[in-house]
Amino acid sequence: MDEPLDLVVIGAGVMGQFTAYEAAKATRRVALVERSWIGNPATASFGRTRSYRRDYLDPAYVRLADEAIRLWEAFEADTSCRALVRCGCLNIASADVTPDLERSYARAADAVMARAGIPTRAFDAAAVKERYPYLRADVAVLDEVAGVVDVGSVTSALRAALDHAGVQILEGTEPTAIRADGELLWVATPAGELVTRQLVVTAGHGTNDVLGLLPGCELRVPLERDRPQEAKYYTPPATEQARWTAPAMPVMAYLDTGIYLHPMVEGLVDAVKIGYYNPPDVPRGRTDVDSVAAFVARCVPGLAGAAVRDVTDVDGCDYDLVDDDEFVLGGVPGWTNVHVGVGWRGTGYKFAPWVGRVLAQLAIRGGTVYDISRFDPARFVSDTRATFLQEKGRPQ
Repeated sequence: MDEPLDLVVIGAGVMGQFTAYEAAKATRRVALVERSWIGNPATASFGRTRSYRRDYLDPAYVRLADEAIRLWEAFEADTSCRALVRCGCLNIASADVTPDLERSYARAADAVMARAGIPTRAFDAAAVKERYPYLRADVAVLDEVAGVVDVGSVTSALRAALDHAGVQILEGTEPTAIRADGELLWVATPAGELVTRQLVVTAGHGTNDVLGLLPGCELRVPLERDRPQEAKYYTPPATEQARWTAPAMPVMAYLDTGIYLHPMVEGLVDAVKIGYYNPPDVPRGRTDVDSVAAFVARCVPGLAGAAVRDVTDVDGCDYDLVDDDEFVLGGVPGWTNVHVGVGWRGTGYKFAPWVGRVLAQLAIRGGTVYDISRFDPARFVSDTRATFLQEKGRPQ
């Protein structure tokens, strides 16, 4: 038998690619298995832009998002890739939509970030009108360190880095059986059998299929599918486009309504993207905004004359949601050499360098420097499920 691999990663979305990328810094014996192909538009990590931001209501996610930005910057330095479009992220609220401004997402998230030591800039209605005359808002909070990720550049840079590191990439194949033999795992695929010391599963909605191949594995993650209810491109008149283009326009979010906006980015996207979705932090339906058009009419009068079309080239994927709205990240119960990452709920792309580092550390070093106890996959094994839900204050 040839020398076994040190790591096989099943699932080559952005999480799997970053896992292989980080692992390849320590070993050249890494394989990445993908049932379709890297960059497939059906995967949740496909698109043109994804936001990266730190404005969460949970301080733990604020800290992790901040760490992820540091790792994005390290990735840029290591690969000479322009991953981040540094335009900032503006959270807004309007008394016409959410009368209790003090309880708006913008104000609540700003308070959490302040406690975490993250500086922001606050604007009242007059300041909003002066700086963003196309916007109608009574509260706006800007995190100048945030922005959007250039997804295409990241995908290209990751693929080049993986090829350079000698990572074995198998596209168009998937595992058909997994067996353990001592400290080794044998992963059967139509392309041949892979023998490895460690296995990481980052297979999105296919995660439970892979877990089902592990003999005696009890873990099944309660995954649901979700996608933006609406996604529209708004193209302003050419004479006005400069103010809608990064860095003049930041990412914008009105999460009380379930709305986000991405700016135009020269050479990448030629329209403002507006999505209406289910934000994990705040249940949608707290306002009477029920569509992208309703939001634009109430809050972005500057787009009233813009050409509108459906987003059909990106965001046709399904996000993987977990019923407790937490990431699933860590070791598979009963297996010392199998680890899993899933449940990114549409907001996970920004965390990808951090997720990849955690999974690579678990597999290659046997542990991680980060506290990931809240993401423990064991919470979905029957004998620990009730205890976990009780600690989270959720119904059993």
